[in-house]
Amino acid sequence: MPLSRRSLLVGAAALVLPGRARAAADADVAVVGAGAAGLAAAAAIARSGHSVVVLEARPRIGGRAFTDASLGPERAFDAGGQYIHWAERNPWKPIALADGVRRADDESGPWPMLFIDGAPASEADRSRRRLGFARLTGLLDQHPAGDRSIRDAAGGADPALLAAAAGLTRLSLGEEPERVSEQDYDQLWSGDDIWVDGYGALVERHYAGLAVRTHCPVRTIDCSGPGVVLDTPAGTLRTAVAIVTVPLGVLAAQAIRFVPGLPADLAEAIDGLGMGAYTKIALALSPTSLPDLRDAVIVRSPRDGRPGLTAYLEMRPFGRPLAVLHAGGDAARALCEAGEAASVAAATDEVASIFGAKARGAVRGGRLAGWWTDPYSRGSYSLARPGHAAAREVLRRPVADRLFVAGEAAAGGGAMTIGGATLDGERAAAAALAALRA
Repeated sequence: MPLSRRSLLVGAAALVLPGRARAAADADVAVVGAGAAGLAAAAAIARSGHSVVVLEARPRIGGRAFTDASLGPERAFDAGGQYIHWAERNPWKPIALADGVRRADDESGPWPMLFIDGAPASEADRSRRRLGFARLTGLLDQHPAGDRSIRDAAGGADPALLAAAAGLTRLSLGEEPERVSEQDYDQLWSGDDIWVDGYGALVERHYAGLAVRTHCPVRTIDCSGPGVVLDTPAGTLRTAVAIVTVPLGVLAAQAIRFVPGLPADLAEAIDGLGMGAYTKIALALSPTSLPDLRDAVIVRSPRDGRPGLTAYLEMRPFGRPLAVLHAGGDAARALCEAGEAASVAAATDEVASIFGAKARGAVRGGRLAGWWTDPYSRGSYSLARPGHAAAREVLRRPVADRLFVAGEAAAGGGAMTIGGATLDGERAAAAALAALRA
């Protein structure tokens, strides 16, 4: 439900605080982070009539839901999430339908081309690849009893299975298969996917009426006394409770200091989770060039100290004059660390290797969506390491009955998605409201 200006004013006017925290508090609830989880939590708090302050380090809202229009409005692309996953129960499906945003329920079209080490794949190569994915799917569908990696689930040294494992985790999860828990992958929700033209912009529109203090990173969260004290460059804020929705990578990097330190089980859970490096490089194309383009899968073997690459080249999404290279895992990390100019040049090389020298001349610029090196994200989305599939549940436990962690990392089967982050933000808001009533 979108917030009206009236409902926000009512929420801001109400100060209903428990116990000794009441006299000194600036608001009932602080929400740290204005991604999907933080926005959903703040909206739920405001609807309840309690006051809420949202603190966001970036100059914008949405977090990893971000439609980047820096190449021009006609070349806008989703730098973060672009699919409404498991749409049958995803709260963003009805929002997208009501908004009228352009979407595609079915990506029907020709199969993408396959290039292996710079050469078009033979039919035998394609057949081996399809068989490897079919066999891996069968192995993963057996619901593991232990918590091994997807690399170990592939077993042995069968090249087709190993290639399938790398392709699955790099392009679905943004990570190498040996670092992904099979149990965690098994518990993720599945269902229909809806491709949205501007998912990040949809999130921004939906929460446009919610007041957020941008350019306001939180440096310290102190729960040692009554209530919560938050230190920011703009000053100190006192609230009764706080909901922390920053990405797991920010927590793991200890970019926010907690006083006292986080409980041992929560700190251990954060250590048991990691962040993938799903990366997109968008290339602006001349609108009249390269009329006959197809998507392509690009596979490159490790060479000269460089990690293996599995990438998807998405051509003209929603008819836009764009090419978007999707990559994950260590090769994507290397692209992020090389910086935007080098990564755009590398993506241009991939386009030229497939479509010829004329494609190089069609590129008019580019943008790197490098979540791995983004200080306010430090990765694309969360992953459980092998042996740590239970870590997500630990994130949901309150700290001192007034500090709540929320986001896609704590979303269980909805992890790694905007929908999951939204649902978990609402879950944390309900827990915070219960604490206020206690």
